[in-house]
Amino acid sequence: MPLLSVASRVLFYPTLLFNVMMERVSRRKWYDRIDETVILGALPFRGMSSKLIEEENVRGVITMNEEYETRLLCHSFQQWQALGVEQLRLSTVDFTGVPSLENLQKGVEFVHRHREKGHSVYIHCKAGRSRSATMVAAYLIERHKWKPDDAIAFMANIRPHILIRSRQHEILDKFYLRVANPEYPGSGG
Repeated sequence: MPLLSVASRVLFYPTLLFNVMMERVSRRKWYDRIDETVILGALPFRGMSSKLIEEENVRGVITMNEEYETRLLCHSFQQWQALGVEQLRLSTVDFTGVPSLENLQKGVEFVHRHREKGHSVYIHCKAGRSRSATMVAAYLIERHKWKPDDAIAFMANIRPHILIRSRQHEILDKFYLRVANPEYPGSGG
């Protein structure tokens, strides 16, 4: 296992506890609605599921976490399914991971399928700051044809503590090129 992946595992619970504390002592919310379809947030603990389903109309969940991060605290794929919620896992390593272009496209397509049905999609990682914010930015880029900086600024206005790192910004730049130019290699156009 690469050293960075080991470090992510060691830091998982201390940083999760930090996020829980920040939500209690600061203005940070566990999740924020980005638009009528997308909610960007931190780990959806099992106890939150009824609120997400009943009050927020969540019928889709995009999990940017690795499996070990959700095993003890969140619903499994089968448990979400039993609640009438479809889950898409796009595993990305915490702190250093960057979603692939292919996974960003899968996530955007997943959101649009639920959007067409009038459902909400909860997109999360551990804190709802980087991995999941990158996925939400890709959705905003594709939906509105925004440049990455515009999508990031829009999210930051709603969820100020997002953190898009330079490598995540680079993948969003590539994603934008695919969206803006159908002739771009690998865009499928």
